Amino acid sequence: MSRSRNRMIERNSAVRYTGEVIEGNTVRVASPAPDIREREIRRTQIEAVRERSLSMNLRYVLFLTVAAVAVVMICVYYLRLQATSTQLQKKTVSLQTTLKDLKMENDIVYNEILSGVDLEYVREKAMGELGMSYPKQSQIILYDAASSDYVKQYEEIPD
Repeated sequence: MSRSRNRMIERNSAVRYTGEVIEGNTVRVASPAPDIREREIRRTQIEAVRERSLSMNLRYVLFLTVAAVAVVMICVYYLRLQATSTQLQKKTVSLQTTLKDLKMENDIVYNEILSGVDLEYVREKAMGELGMSYPKQSQIILYDAASSDYVKQYEEIPD
């Protein structure tokens, strides 16, 4: 009877006893298994860590507040920069389109001007009414230029 009683206590209790069940009044003092001691130590360590992590002092709250404000300010600044960048890109595209249109218009006007000039009429007018003629070989003077950018004329060209 004592044997079944000990087993029942062993099943219902949280502490596991090592060793054999001994009948009679000479039962040895049972010691808890090493697993139970380690669990208790871990449990107390975990509770201590939880208490430390849940405790919030004034410095911690101030730090979190400053960090949150800094993050919000950085986000707002980033969004402003992104909006400005988008506006500048739209303006650049608009200006490029305007430039392209103006270049096309300029080319059209230039081609109209070139096609409107009758070079044969200008030659006849210059030679007939104004008395101009093509230069003769003796009138052509060749010179060596130091650079091909421009020429400065310091005196009159001889006849």
